[in-house]
Amino acid sequence: MSDQIKVVLYIKNMISDMIFLNSIIATELMKITENLAALRHGEEFLKSSSCLPEHRILNEQVMEIVGKYNKTSEEIERKEALEKHILKHL
Repeated sequence: MSDQIKVVLYIKNMISDMIFLNSIIATELMKITENLAALRHGEEFLKSSSCLPEHRILNEQVMEIVGKYNKTSEEIERKEALEKHILKHL
């Protein structure tokens, strides 16, 4: 394998890892925001707001992005683990 191909694969893997890590940050940050809103305004406020359905849509979009750029078997396994974790939040 040529050095150029090795570099391209390395960069591809690095970007895939960054997308995955950012997806974790994004989904957990949404959950933190929900928890803080519930603490500050009460659970009923959160349930009556548009945040929960909007966050569900955003979480689905995050998972679509992860799926789009994480194609190897190892990446698919971690995507599935993240998806399972996110679904527990919903």
